[in-house]
Amino acid sequence: MARKVHITLVDDLDGSPASETVHFGLDGNHYEIDLSEDNGARLRRLLAPYIDSARRSNAYSAAEAPAIRAWASEHGFQVSERGRLHSDVIDAYRAAHP
Repeated sequence: MARKVHITLVDDLDGSPASETVHFGLDGNHYEIDLSEDNGARLRRLLAPYIDSARRSNAYSAAEAPAIRAWASEHGFQVSERGRLHSDVIDAYRAAHP
C-alpha cells in the first residue's frame, strides 16, 4: 500500500500559507518560525539595521551540530563525530545556508 504525506507550512503570525522556515537566535536561544514570503521579508527588513551593525558569531546549538557535521562531511571537510566544530567548518556551513 502506498502512502503520500503532504506537509503544508502555515505562517505562524497570520495563518496564511508559509513559504519558508526562518531560523534565528537571540539571547542564547535559537528559534524557528514558519513565515509567508511577505512576513519573511518584513522580518528581514526589521532586523536589517541590527544585523548590519552586529558581528557574526560562530556559536551553534547542539541541535545544529549533526546537520553541520553531515554537511561538512558531504563537502569534503574532515570532522570528528564528537567535540567542538572548527570555526572554518562553521563559517563555510553558514555561508552555504544564509
